[in-house]
Amino acid sequence: MKKILVIAFICTLVDQIIKNVLISVLSVGSSISVIGDFFSITMLQNTGAAFSILSSNTLFLILISIIALNLIYFFLIKGKDLNKYEEIIYGVLIGGIIGNLIDRVVHGSVIDYLDFNLFGYNFPVFNFADICIVISIILIIIFICKGEKHGVSNK
Repeated sequence: MKKILVIAFICTLVDQIIKNVLISVLSVGSSISVIGDFFSITMLQNTGAAFSILSSNTLFLILISIIALNLIYFFLIKGKDLNKYEEIIYGVLIGGIIGNLIDRVVHGSVIDYLDFNLFGYNFPVFNFADICIVISIILIIIFICKGEKHGVSNK
């Protein structure tokens, strides 16, 4: 459990440092082109979840985050003999959830800033915590589909 907490702390810290730096240098709605029309840093506040669903339901999303953290702990971590891959994946997932949870509690919304335009499609703006959540969930799903122990991997 200690490794999971360390990884979660590191992911949360990286997420919050990036967001706080951006908050100090950019105003909401402003954008800096990094790679032409392909990639920009665009400062947004998202009051919803992914793709702005459930906008302006901050309290509900805070409760969902707390419930998700408890479910992850009680059903995926507690009492399990986890290997190093599971510890990393769950640590990254928890760190991402906590990063966005901090934003909701402190700012009333999630700070998003990674803005990609792929082949003319302006993908929804997201952040480091979102990357942590999505990658870890994809890995968990892959390992579950492969039928491996604990939903992640065998030792």
